Amino acid sequence: MILHAQDTIAALATPTGFGARAVVRISGAEAWQVTAAVCGTSAPRQRPPRLFMTATIALPGLRSCLAADVYFWPAPHSYTGQDVVEIHLLSSPPLVEQLVAAVLDAGARAARPGEFTQRAFLAGKLDLTRAEAVPAIVDAADRDELKQALGQLAGGVARPMQVLRDDLLNLLADVEAGLVFADEDITFVDVDEQLKRIGHALARLTLLGRQVDERGLSNRPFRIVLAGRPNAGKSSLFNALVGRDAALVSPQPGTTRDYVVEPIELGSVRVELVDTAGRQQCSTAIETQAVDLAIDQAGRADLVLLCVPAGNVLLASEVELLQQQRPPVLGVATKSDLAAAEAAFLATSAVTGFGLGLLRSVLAERAEGRSEPPLAPSLSRCRHHVEACLAGLRRAHAIVLERLPPELLALELRGALDQLGEMAGAVYTDDLLDRVFSRFCIGK
Repeated sequence: MILHAQDTIAALATPTGFGARAVVRISGAEAWQVTAAVCGTSAPRQRPPRLFMTATIALPGLRSCLAADVYFWPAPHSYTGQDVVEIHLLSSPPLVEQLVAAVLDAGARAARPGEFTQRAFLAGKLDLTRAEAVPAIVDAADRDELKQALGQLAGGVARPMQVLRDDLLNLLADVEAGLVFADEDITFVDVDEQLKRIGHALARLTLLGRQVDERGLSNRPFRIVLAGRPNAGKSSLFNALVGRDAALVSPQPGTTRDYVVEPIELGSVRVELVDTAGRQQCSTAIETQAVDLAIDQAGRADLVLLCVPAGNVLLASEVELLQQQRPPVLGVATKSDLAAAEAAFLATSAVTGFGLGLLRSVLAERAEGRSEPPLAPSLSRCRHHVEACLAGLRRAHAIVLERLPPELLALELRGALDQLGEMAGAVYTDDLLDRVFSRFCIGK
């Protein structure tokens, strides 16, 4: 359901939690009046043409005023096409909650998920493919996903689609003009020209389809990084999983200085296994560089295997690593032939092979269950429209070749244009918008 687009809405536009800055966003016809009510005497009463100012906001329960930066963009020169205000302040959850409450008390309504971008779409600021890129940017898990989402937001799908749509509209106009003047000795577009223009459209659309398919595929294999303290048995476990001595193994701590990458097959999935240097207090520049590389590789992983020798007490840094959410961390007890492993850890032994089969199964399950790319829902929708449009253009091409009535050609061209219109959002239903924007987070 499309909510009342003229309501003045507000929401926190940045992640919750403590930080340097939080942004409370307001959009709607009463955006400035709401802001002026919240900022009191520090804001001008009349709606300004455009504004940046430092305001002092008095919030209930605070003895001193809250300092905040206020930005105002008047309609239609804003993201939503409406008057938009952003209030920037220190990201302290209690302060942010009180400010949002004050904004709502002043007359704004709490924004629903995706409502700001939905208004941008309805105002013609974004087409539907660009709007779908917004949550994909927020949810991008790595640089590749972020690059793809930014490319779609910048018009990577919209621009070629618009060129194609313009070409087909011009061809349809010529065909329908010929229908209007069928009794006159006038040729607006002959058969050869029709075939040529439909052929160009088919080529453009095929390229667009390939682009959509490529964006739906992950160009990077599932990446598993072994991390842990020095001499934790990481390299021995790495070699056991790879099936050969790919990493140097020694009882001397700190043998691994660089990281080692090996592709392996786990079930039906090809993954990258990465062995890294042990994390330790560094006394030399080389040790520092090795640890930095290990931390960097762990940050790029889809899954981190925290290797801890069985029977050893967890270090504070290892407990902290286990608690992180992204990338996920799986605890693995190495050298389990020498001591009992903790219950929460997966027990393994590179010497006896104990637990390696189970570990491979767990890793294969994680790799196969990798979450779909953030752009997947958008690309699935686009792929459907591309295929339907291709089918229509192929029928149009056959109609011209077989010299069938031009009315049939016009009908197929209109159908192809309808598919492109639905893809861009020029033709839409409330149900479609519900499905697209319900995936957004609040504040976007």
